[in-house]
Amino acid sequence: MNLYNDSELSWRSYTDLTDPHHPVDYSDAVLSAKKDGRLQVLVRWQPNCFCHFHRHTAETSSVVLQGELTVIDIDPETGKETHRRTRSVGDFISKPAGDVHREQAGPAGALVLFTIYAPHDRVAEALDETFNVLHTTTISKILAKRSVM
Repeated sequence: MNLYNDSELSWRSYTDLTDPHHPVDYSDAVLSAKKDGRLQVLVRWQPNCFCHFHRHTAETSSVVLQGELTVIDIDPETGKETHRRTRSVGDFISKPAGDVHREQAGPAGALVLFTIYAPHDRVAEALDETFNVLHTTTISKILAKRSVM
């Protein structure tokens, strides 16, 4: 599989342009998902767009393959920004579960490879602005979708 060849990947798109301050427009392609909780996902952002506001509920590592990605950490107690960093091509990071943040692509978009370890099944939670869980992503849901494709 070539990570730069779109025709070899099965992309799922997410778009929500209702918030002009945080336009959501990204796609993901599951590269590998295992029952033991190991997951590899390629995520592509459109220029200057965000993914959903979320919390990682599993250990997550990532590397930027194209473009740049700004990560904005949010304190779940106060709702205030605590840290902002822009990651460039080649930047790698590994974080424990519990990380609450937004991610925004730069002017050329971004392509990022995520490696996730979720032995308890839960991968991430999409959140609203008051930290209510809107959706939970799990390994079992990902595996179920892949089995019907």
